[in-house]
Amino acid sequence: MGNDKWKQRITIYSFVLCLAGFAAAFLLLPRQEVSQAERRRLAKMPELSWETVRDESFMNDMESYLLDHFPLRTGFRRIKAEFAYKALGQRENNGIYVAQGHAAKLEELNESSVQKAADKMNAVREQYFPAQKAYYAVIPDKNYFLAAQGGYPAVDYGRLLAILRENMREEAFGYIDVISTLDIGDYYTTDTHWRQERILETAAAVADGLGAAPVGTAEDFVQHTIEDFYGVYYGQAALALAPDTIVYLTNDATDSATAWNLETNRTQPVYELEKLTDEKSVDKYDIFLGGAAALQVISSPKADSDRRLILFRDSYASSLTPLLLEAYGEITLIDLRYIAAERLGEYVDFSNADILFLYSTMVLNNSSMLK
Repeated sequence: MGNDKWKQRITIYSFVLCLAGFAAAFLLLPRQEVSQAERRRLAKMPELSWETVRDESFMNDMESYLLDHFPLRTGFRRIKAEFAYKALGQRENNGIYVAQGHAAKLEELNESSVQKAADKMNAVREQYFPAQKAYYAVIPDKNYFLAAQGGYPAVDYGRLLAILRENMREEAFGYIDVISTLDIGDYYTTDTHWRQERILETAAAVADGLGAAPVGTAEDFVQHTIEDFYGVYYGQAALALAPDTIVYLTNDATDSATAWNLETNRTQPVYELEKLTDEKSVDKYDIFLGGAAALQVISSPKADSDRRLILFRDSYASSLTPLLLEAYGEITLIDLRYIAAERLGEYVDFSNADILFLYSTMVLNNSSMLK
């Protein structure tokens, strides 16, 4: 009987010590602003006031804060994910699955969203360049190459392209096929984006489709590497995946080009390497043009012509654009996720410019983010 009491006491004391240890760790460990593993900013300590208590936002925000700063959070997330995959036999975790060494996100076609994306492109054309022919291209997600073989649901690309063709008149829009230039090896294994050093053929297809001068080949660029790139799917999957290496390409055109950013009202280089040492930066991919921005104007004094390109884009264009700087003297990048279409006339001259809408599946499938 005495042994049983000691066992109970040991169990209780051990539990209390664990709780005290976690509480002490929570109080003593420094607070991080950013989770590099999850590629997001962590919740901040909420402000305590009568208003926040009354509307219950304080408790909700405090719960988020405690969860985000829980000691050993990353380790516990990994244990949960490994258990789900290996012990429970789940085929995905947090909507992320792994196939052929790539982490990818489950995605199915949202037809109404693709329809709205087509309507948005039509509306922008009618408002700003109704007499000019524009072009569009679709960047496939990794499911295009992985899902069918692994038995996962995926976007029906035949139907997606059909919706766009049905709603974007041939005399108003031309279609540029970049899908056929890509394979799964052109994407980072832990991230959604394509790898710049692998998309020279894609850049050539874009330039050719627009009737611009040819872009450079691999021999025309110098390669630079950035190690230990953990993409967005690394954190979401919470698995011990090997990091990627970012390779970025430079030549005379990229070295001499500058990018003006509307939001910061400053000029920056095409590759903003300061992002690598910025503790607040959550994504090394942001070295390409400094990351997401509402509107940027890139000037390329070493271009082979003074042609202008207006490129409606998402984040994929950040790494594609530098490859087009020999073909265009000026490239204006517009991200309708961050600037309303109604404001474009204040900043952009659309006359005598090539115009391309280049969107990934994720944006087309979630087009409500376009303003």
